[in-house]
Amino acid sequence: MLKRSRLFVAALGAMLGLANAAMAQEAPAAMVEAAKKEGRVVWYTSYVSPQLHDQVKKNFERKYGIPVDLLNVRASELEERLRTEQAAGRFVADVIQHGQASITRLYRAGQEQEYGDVPNTANMIEGQPAEKWEMGSLITGYSIMVNSNMVTPEEEPKSWRDLLDPKWKGKMLVDDMRAVGGGFAFFSATMGHPEFGEAYHRALVKQDLVFTRDIGQSERRVARGEYPIWVPQVSVNVQGLKGLPVRVITPKEGVAYVRLDNGMLKNAPHPNAARLFMNYYISEENQLMVASMGLLSVTKGVQEKVPQDKRVMEGAKLMGTIHVETQAQWLNLASEIYK
Repeated sequence: MLKRSRLFVAALGAMLGLANAAMAQEAPAAMVEAAKKEGRVVWYTSYVSPQLHDQVKKNFERKYGIPVDLLNVRASELEERLRTEQAAGRFVADVIQHGQASITRLYRAGQEQEYGDVPNTANMIEGQPAEKWEMGSLITGYSIMVNSNMVTPEEEPKSWRDLLDPKWKGKMLVDDMRAVGGGFAFFSATMGHPEFGEAYHRALVKQDLVFTRDIGQSERRVARGEYPIWVPQVSVNVQGLKGLPVRVITPKEGVAYVRLDNGMLKNAPHPNAARLFMNYYISEENQLMVASMGLLSVTKGVQEKVPQDKRVMEGAKLMGTIHVETQAQWLNLASEIYK
């Protein structure tokens, strides 16, 4: 009888645990009510992926009836806009989605504030805990894309080091490594990797790289045959390239990656709506959508539910990323190497 009682208590505890986890996915009624009174949320993101952001915006608005004002620009433009607005005492935006290192730097500079109570932060995956000023929203990887009509499987680069092959000189379109973004994520990952480092970039600059800051057009330019190689290719955009003559390669060393975090900006005009939006972003509902677009989820129990054909980054080794301690130093070095 005692044994049965213990089993019952254990089962009840497990059921309550699951119930609590499920409840955490839905925002508390008081949070929703306070957010609705504020009427809107203003979201700035430096992650250039209109397809993803439009879907998040649409789903949040449908669920809560709260409009989302979205600004999607690359990292350097976002930071300049933020600096200008705050210097003028204009506090427009509520939530910023930005690289983890950049979020921390902005918080230390006083441009962000602590976001307060967001229940779903309890569900973050192991090794990716939320901090009081930031929480992960997604992890994206950066690899190599080639035009499949111009590059055979035999000659395609299978390592980041293969980009040094003389046959690719003047033939690579590259996201600008001198500004925060995908190109700089590639620069940081290779700078911090024992097989590459500064010597690698001193050699790569001799390849006459063609720099750009227009990611979407770059993918199309390679698909049209203007260049045989595009570096680095962002994981989430792969599904939008189906049917085009391109091939995406995961180098043997792994992919450069960035964890995109959400944080609350200083003097956010709609703090309750901001908290609700941030809570929704890391809910299982939204994270499943995010992961199904070829990204890695930051929420427990999501990745294994993604259909196999949607797991773009499945099995990819995370090679390296941008770190707040070296970000400024390496941006200066990238500018010095790639004049």
